[in-house]
Amino acid sequence: MNDKDNGFSDKMKSAVNKVKGEAKDQWGNATGDTSKQAEGKFDKAKGEVQKEVGEFKDKWNDK
Repeated sequence: MNDKDNGFSDKMKSAVNKVKGEAKDQWGNATGDTSKQAEGKFDKAKGEVQKEVGEFKDKWNDK
């Protein structure tokens, strides 16, 4: 994988974590499991950070 792919990889991980987090959050809501909700919120936040890292890498590689 070359440097140009690094931003894309982070963005893909971001999307996976956001979907996984949303599923956990919704499952926690449906079952009243606050621990699962917290896990979901954490995964979604992690996904947001990964997205920002990917965008930064894309901008950095464009220079």
